[in-house]
Amino acid sequence: MKKLIKFLFLLVVFTTIIAAGVALWGYQVLQQTLHQPLQIEEPVTLDVVPGTSPARLFADLQQRQWLERGQLLRRYWQWQTPEAVLQVGEYPLQPGDSAQDLLVRLQRGEVVQRTVTLVEGWTFRQFRAALARAERLGQTLPTEMTDAETMVALGLDGHPEGWFFPDTYQYILGMTDRDILLRAHRRMQQVLEQAWAQRAEDLPIKSPYEALILASIIERETGVPHERGEIAGVFSRRLKIGMRLQTDPTVIYGMGDSYQGRIRRADLRQPTPYNTYVIDGLPPTPIAMPGREAIEAAVNPQPGSSLYFVARGDGSHTFSDNLRDHNRAVRKYQIEQRAENYRSSPPPTPRENAR
Repeated sequence: MKKLIKFLFLLVVFTTIIAAGVALWGYQVLQQTLHQPLQIEEPVTLDVVPGTSPARLFADLQQRQWLERGQLLRRYWQWQTPEAVLQVGEYPLQPGDSAQDLLVRLQRGEVVQRTVTLVEGWTFRQFRAALARAERLGQTLPTEMTDAETMVALGLDGHPEGWFFPDTYQYILGMTDRDILLRAHRRMQQVLEQAWAQRAEDLPIKSPYEALILASIIERETGVPHERGEIAGVFSRRLKIGMRLQTDPTVIYGMGDSYQGRIRRADLRQPTPYNTYVIDGLPPTPIAMPGREAIEAAVNPQPGSSLYFVARGDGSHTFSDNLRDHNRAVRKYQIEQRAENYRSSPPPTPRENAR
């Protein structure tokens, strides 16, 4: 009996030693695997596309010969983060990074964040062109699609102009132009709703959409932020007394592709739905994408008495209360300083002079 007990004791000791040895060996292999440097000689990005599983990812890395023992890393990943989901995106890798560095980035979802900027005052066509140029942004809305077809593809109604908020948007690999436009649309709805809720009393505009139209004109009329409120005041006063807006950006928008950088007198007389030299009130839709400041100016115009303004040539304007002062400003800034008689806000028509 004593011999049996001694044998069992020795067997347990021997088994324990072997198990400890195996565990130590396994630990050393794991540490070597985790601390192995990635076999890359220059900075690269690892793309994790939608549907990628950890098993496939580590198998691909081993197949590329970027690391060894990919199956062990997969099991370690599943043991350490049993409920983790691989974040889709681009993971930046540098020479000298280890397999463990990669695992940490995968666990944290440290993907490359790219940006695309949609500028205030741009048209929907310019927005789409910017998205088409955006690096590694998925393209689901071909540029040959019409505006109406694009809106259908987005699941939206109506004319697109004005309805997408200009801003800088972040995106990651796997996102698309559709994602950005829908985010911009939601943002514009929020901004417009907030501004309309804080609008001034006695406005000549009767709906949030009219505010969006007016804001788009304000946005296109000035490159000087502090003038937005004053320009909004001019347009609001004109709308109240029935004067035509007579603003060049609406003419340009109505000309479409025929605009070649210059407005002729004949263009000012050419009827289009957007030519505010020949139509009363606002055009039927916005003419660009206004920013928050232009929208807020449209619903809270600056008080005053000016009815005219003329561009000085530096992006700013001179404002006038009457036609005589306006014509004097036109001569100073548009005629004497230029060979061509271009006016940002020409004198009113004879019909307006009578008012």
